[in-house]
Amino acid sequence: MPISGRILVVEDEASMREFLEILLRRHKHEAIVVDSGEAALEQLDREEFDLVITDLKMPGVGGLQILERTKQRHPQTEVVIVTAFATAETAIAAMKQGAYDYVTKPFKVDEIVVTVERALEKRALVRENVTLREELRGRFRLDRMVGRSPVMQQLFGLIQRVAATRTSLVILGESGTGKELVARAVHSLSDRAEKPFVAVNCGAIPETLMESELFGHVKGAFTGATRDKGGLFSAADGGTLFLDEIAELPPALQVKLLRALQERRIKPVGAVSELEVDVRIIAASNRDLEQEVASERFRSDLYYRLNVIALTVPPLRDRPEDIPLLAEHFMRRYAAEMGRPVRRIAPEALSLLCTHHYPGNVRELENLVERAVTLAVDEVLDVSSLPTFRRPGPRHLAHVAIPPDGLDLDQYMGTIEKQVLTRALEQTGGNRTEAAHLLRITLRSMRYRLAKYGIEVGGE
Repeated sequence: MPISGRILVVEDEASMREFLEILLRRHKHEAIVVDSGEAALEQLDREEFDLVITDLKMPGVGGLQILERTKQRHPQTEVVIVTAFATAETAIAAMKQGAYDYVTKPFKVDEIVVTVERALEKRALVRENVTLREELRGRFRLDRMVGRSPVMQQLFGLIQRVAATRTSLVILGESGTGKELVARAVHSLSDRAEKPFVAVNCGAIPETLMESELFGHVKGAFTGATRDKGGLFSAADGGTLFLDEIAELPPALQVKLLRALQERRIKPVGAVSELEVDVRIIAASNRDLEQEVASERFRSDLYYRLNVIALTVPPLRDRPEDIPLLAEHFMRRYAAEMGRPVRRIAPEALSLLCTHHYPGNVRELENLVERAVTLAVDEVLDVSSLPTFRRPGPRHLAHVAIPPDGLDLDQYMGTIEKQVLTRALEQTGGNRTEAAHLLRITLRSMRYRLAKYGIEVGGE
């Protein structure tokens, strides 16, 4: 459904002014018309409009001056330039100053109608983006992020330190751990918080469309490209571009992304010249990017360009002490959103939630609680509202057979520890540093344990 808006029309020619006023009102817009640039400046000083349509050449104050004043006073207002004297120079000047588009006289009715609709759509999206950013600045502040476990407190500290920088980041973690939440937290704590945060899942866009989505295209670049279109880089200019599942990016686009990172310039599909952009890149992946590089599925130069700082989001099973806090948080959120009377979680239900293994991580817990709130019949969320999943004990415990005369627990645990150390070294090709990282212990502790069990390895 087309968006209606308040539109200021600036046109010194009476017949054109009357035509635009009738046309806009016929399409349910509120049209305010003035016959000079001076009158337009007075209007802009008094009130804000969704869109300004202005002639380029007028006696006294011209269209570019009106464009400049509009962007000074009302940065979110879109401006369309109408001119009978279109040249490449005037078009470039208008676009550089922030014009949404320009239309050449004489124009077709459909052309101006479509241009107005698209300009108002962009204005609505910008307004929505501002609203969302205000919400996200509250929602994604660190004191609103849930987690008291040591691993999460360590992550919060890293987020605060890296947010103040402008370097690229890589966020690693399994699916459902909240990598985008971390990216939004970094953005909201940075000096780019007032600028756009644009997120894209690289695996969700067809390969044939990905280049145009990222970098934009010019009119005629390919079949169906009926007008210039800005890409996600342009949309995120001044802010943050979050590239989720970066490992899904095709090799050819990895090259273009590397150049964009290095040169801070992009070239839209079919364009001759490049555009300058100021974008902070935050990438994320649930894959081991080092392994992707080793397998030659991901460019090493792009990996090292992105991986200036790496943040690892732990899986929920590694921070079980946060499950009660998260469950309570999701219960309150969904109870409020759905208008449900749920006020607390029964101890038995909480116990069941705490014993689940969560292969889907925080996202799975959120879905379980949302479902339970939906099905709850009173203010207590009990076991009957939860799905039937078995209570897993510690992994591999079912395979432990305790003989009638007992066993030596220290010796048994030592055997398990030795097996785990050996397996970690096998996975890392004998690299003790990487094996220690894999097991979340220090290199010093790794050396001690290897010496304790007489495990010999070659390199560090």
